[in-house]
Amino acid sequence: MNVQTQEDGYHYGVMRRAIELIDRDGDGLTLEALAAQMDMSPAHFQRLFSRWVGVSPKRYQQYLTLGHAKVLLRERFTTLEASNNLGLSGTGRLHDLFLRWEAMSPGEFARRGAGLTIYWGWFESPFGPALVMGTQKGLCGVGFAAETGEEHAMQDLLSRWPDAEFVEDPMMLRPWVLTAFGAESADPGKAPLFLIGAPFQIKVWEALLSIPSGQVTTYSEIAQAIGKPRAVRAVGTAVGRNPISWLIPCHRALRKSGGLGGYHWGLPVKRAMLAYEAARAGV
Repeated sequence: MNVQTQEDGYHYGVMRRAIELIDRDGDGLTLEALAAQMDMSPAHFQRLFSRWVGVSPKRYQQYLTLGHAKVLLRERFTTLEASNNLGLSGTGRLHDLFLRWEAMSPGEFARRGAGLTIYWGWFESPFGPALVMGTQKGLCGVGFAAETGEEHAMQDLLSRWPDAEFVEDPMMLRPWVLTAFGAESADPGKAPLFLIGAPFQIKVWEALLSIPSGQVTTYSEIAQAIGKPRAVRAVGTAVGRNPISWLIPCHRALRKSGGLGGYHWGLPVKRAMLAYEAARAGV
């Protein structure tokens, strides 16, 4: 992995500790207090923070507060239109990351991965260690181990396609991963997605792909968008089963109340993702 993404992974470790402190002590912590808690000088902590997210620690604290989710819903809410295509080809997320995607057919999905070769590798990401999986067609799995642990993340993704053949080959995946996490050395056109799921799940994931970076939606809005307004609970389950975290942005789905809801890889990761995107979008 390149130096940039290694540094991002280290920075996420600092962010994770800061999140825990803010959760415990509130958003009134001073820069000096936060730095002291992490055994850093205020200047070094400020510099590290700003390199990771592009804003000051104080501003980032505002993004991490629980109330920020309500601000996002009020000011950065995305209304998803119920249609078959959902405008995927022109969405900001896909354009920014040079993504293209295709989905496995229902018949292929029913075979539980039989006949598929899935390559995997561990990488550093802005949100801690990331387990990435992909076929020859594109990335099919991204999981995060900062909160759950590496063994749990591995078993989680392996269980999605139990009859597939799994081959460790991080170099095969590396160009796609660099693009996925915004590395400066990434080449355009190098992060295709291969969606492996049931038809209903894929509809939900398509809707998630249409949410621009820095914006959010609700589970009920997704249910409306896919033509199943009464299926909010089923939508929530499908969001939680999204295997390609970050790139299919399930972290942008919130409860109507402004609550974060759950997150498969741990709520601190979800909060960090929302804050990371919001800071860059200037929300």
